[in-house]
Amino acid sequence: MVGCTFCSRLPKVLQNELAYTVYDINPVSPGHALIIPYRHVERIFDVTPLEYKAMYDLMLEMEALLQKELSPDGYNLWANCGKTAGQLVMHAHLHLIPRYKNQGIHIMEHMQGNVD
Repeated sequence: MVGCTFCSRLPKVLQNELAYTVYDINPVSPGHALIIPYRHVERIFDVTPLEYKAMYDLMLEMEALLQKELSPDGYNLWANCGKTAGQLVMHAHLHLIPRYKNQGIHIMEHMQGNVD
């Protein structure tokens, strides 16, 4: 879709036939990644079961990569659906956010500036 950041050529970390991953340009923590379907749909609820499976497969690959490179202590996985929920780019995507002991961030506080 013209004008969509996620439909443009972004530097991909991992990809498969239906989806890809990139690092978030405004990361909550080191290694914060986005998992995005190639097909432009606005909400995660709009992806097909095959697209969701492709995204799930990439989530597992990305977790293994992050575990090897950064050794996080945990993860948050989330999707913002709609502007009121904090979605800035209206193209479905999942956030894979590595968490580290003593990190001291609160994800919801980080997101509040995005919500009306």
